[in-house]
Amino acid sequence: MSEDWLAALARCRADGVPAVLVTVAGSKGSTPRPAGTKMLVTGEQLHGTIGGGNLEHRCMEIAWQMLAEGVAVSRLEQFKLGASLGQCCGGATMVLFEPFLPCDFQVWLFGAGHVGRALVHILATLPCRVTWVDNRAEQFPTQMPANVMRLFSDAPDEEVDDIPAGAYVLVMTYSHDLDYRICERVLARGDFRYLGLIGSASKRRQFEKRLAQRGHEPAYWERLSCPIGIPGVGGKHPAEIAVSVVGQLLQIQIVPVKSVDAP
Repeated sequence: MSEDWLAALARCRADGVPAVLVTVAGSKGSTPRPAGTKMLVTGEQLHGTIGGGNLEHRCMEIAWQMLAEGVAVSRLEQFKLGASLGQCCGGATMVLFEPFLPCDFQVWLFGAGHVGRALVHILATLPCRVTWVDNRAEQFPTQMPANVMRLFSDAPDEEVDDIPAGAYVLVMTYSHDLDYRICERVLARGDFRYLGLIGSASKRRQFEKRLAQRGHEPAYWERLSCPIGIPGVGGKHPAEIAVSVVGQLLQIQIVPVKSVDAP
């Protein structure tokens, strides 16, 4: 059991591990720990303590139940230590349960050019997690937003294998050939929520021709969005393109995913 609940919470957030932060929000009379004491509960671990005994055990049970049910709303509970929990303290404690669930709006952005940087500037303000991939380390800014992970890779197309299912993938590298290799690998997986390729209708036709030459049917690339962004919105400035693209992502995010029966 680790006492460093803050570091544990940071790791859980970075790794996408659901957790509940349990805080002694207030106390009256004799209690195990003062207000402000915290512990972090995950499905398998406990970090920190709010004093042990029946109170801590009951709070762990509540936290585990919240995790099992995927509860996303905070909850405040009051416990009378003597009457309900059989602890000799005899006081009363108010406990706050704050769930931290993994973000299901995950964006993988390939390309750290002008449009990529404009996109990250906007995505940094949204409740999403961004993995930003490029093979040019100097293209990344020195300071990264808290919800953006920089991934320098000599072979960006090979990073496709690590994209989580249901992610939103944006492809806008400096190379048409690299764009093609990334798109082909994402299409081959098929478990993405969105695949957007920057470029014109002419670029899309070129990609479709290459895919057809490799034996793929039109149904294979019909989920590829190119050009990207909301039709009729934005211009050619990187910021305008970024606003249009993020608007399209948000539109797609609120549309329920349709289940597809396996063949």
